Amino acid sequence: MILSVCMVSLTGCHGRKGMEAFTMPESFDESRTYNITFWAKNDTNKTQTDIYKKAIGDFEKLYPNIKVDLRLYTDYGKIYNDVITNISTGTTPNVCITYPDHIATYMTGDNTVVALDELMADPEYGLGGSSLRYDSVRSDELVPQFIQECRIGDQTYALPYMRSTEACYVNQTYVERLGYDMPEVLTWDFVWEVSEKAMETDADGNYTVNGQKVMIPFIYKSTDNMMIQMLHQLDAPYSTDEGEIGIFSDTTRDILNTVASHAETGAFSTFKISSYPGNFLNAGQCIFAIDSTAGATWMGSHAPLSDIHESKKVEFETAVYPVPQFDTDNISMISQGPSICIFNKEDKEEVLASWLFAQYMLTDDVQIAYSETEGYTPVTLRARERDEYKDYLARSGEDYKEHYDVKIEATKLLLNNSQNTFVTPVFNGSASLRDAAGQMIEEVTKARRRKITVDDAYIDKLYSNMRSLYRLDSVTAVGSDISDKDMGPLPKASRNLIIILAVIWICIGVYAYYCRKNLSAKDHDSYKG
Repeated sequence: MILSVCMVSLTGCHGRKGMEAFTMPESFDESRTYNITFWAKNDTNKTQTDIYKKAIGDFEKLYPNIKVDLRLYTDYGKIYNDVITNISTGTTPNVCITYPDHIATYMTGDNTVVALDELMADPEYGLGGSSLRYDSVRSDELVPQFIQECRIGDQTYALPYMRSTEACYVNQTYVERLGYDMPEVLTWDFVWEVSEKAMETDADGNYTVNGQKVMIPFIYKSTDNMMIQMLHQLDAPYSTDEGEIGIFSDTTRDILNTVASHAETGAFSTFKISSYPGNFLNAGQCIFAIDSTAGATWMGSHAPLSDIHESKKVEFETAVYPVPQFDTDNISMISQGPSICIFNKEDKEEVLASWLFAQYMLTDDVQIAYSETEGYTPVTLRARERDEYKDYLARSGEDYKEHYDVKIEATKLLLNNSQNTFVTPVFNGSASLRDAAGQMIEEVTKARRRKITVDDAYIDKLYSNMRSLYRLDSVTAVGSDISDKDMGPLPKASRNLIIILAVIWICIGVYAYYCRKNLSAKDHDSYKG
């Protein structure tokens, strides 16, 4: 009995590698009931949760035979880890909010993720299809650069859902109090200079700019984006489309040395080290807080989702800028935001049901409603042109909730700079490279706060550690031969699964050994008789 259970476990895990590529079924049986799962992230924003639930409810009214089970996460990394674990057990969701970097790793299993090109082009059920029960967006109504971001190799593996970029939320009141005028475009030199100026204290040890004991002038939430954007602005190597790693360069070394010098004075810190930048900004303890435009409702004196007590808030004027630049004539910022992918299943009609729901998330009502919760922009040209959406943008500052000015200004920042955005190459291992990019900034920042010297020897060792930790000497472009060594650090759950499988194999071996031994003994006794 034990042996049977072990073999079922092993064959169940091994079998997921050999799925056939999805092909459109000859027909779609709408009398059947389909149960599909949808994994999504909502940033603990109840309004976003309500929009997901409403979209599901409205969709199920159109398709009563398709039941959608929503599972919410507060972190994309947790979705990523769970998907990786569930690939090995054949229990992936049907539809998932994700990023192309993550999809590239999901694709290490053969045909795990569905290539959407055939679905998108189908005349009945594709984008704008004739048999759909809702007004679907057509392919030419998607923002071209956003759908392009969802292509890996020569195929499309996701639909864009929302788009954002990073913004620098500035306490303009304090900048002017320090004797500076706000520039037209923020530069790194300006931010570093003002941040160091803000470290001045009075005779009582209070910072002169805010009269408090706490001041961290510059806090960056996503240090991976910080490194990636600085390298891109400097036209310095990061990686190629084929997966060749270029980040361990002299330019990266210069960036790390600069970061370390300002971490040493206390002028710079990160979310992982000091906590959420919006909390410091709203308490008058930070001047430059960099976070996604999707986090705009946490920023500013009147932020509707601020996490700090009202008594700790400080009144100031909030300015919303693109991230700092090296070249003010060539603005460059990262394009980010969630996309939707579909996982392959043995039942092709179940995959088609999943596609119908995923495509529904691009309809105008869903796109506009969700984009109004944060500094997101819709991914469809049609939604952007709706009078309802234009009216929303025009009413910036009317209130501190739906029309909160910082949120709408963050949205306009991306709308006005779509041509200045970029994305990083996607390949198996690109998620690990991204993690390493941010981790290097975290490490030098922590080192200087602990009075550890950051010099060439330190950075050489850091480079070596990052290569080893994130397996960056063995990443492989999507589409080439892929082995487990290319996947970067495995999630803890996956490592535990491997350990369990190893133990099972040992048990099988021991069981087989004793069975053979007992059988030999019986044969010997029989011979003697």
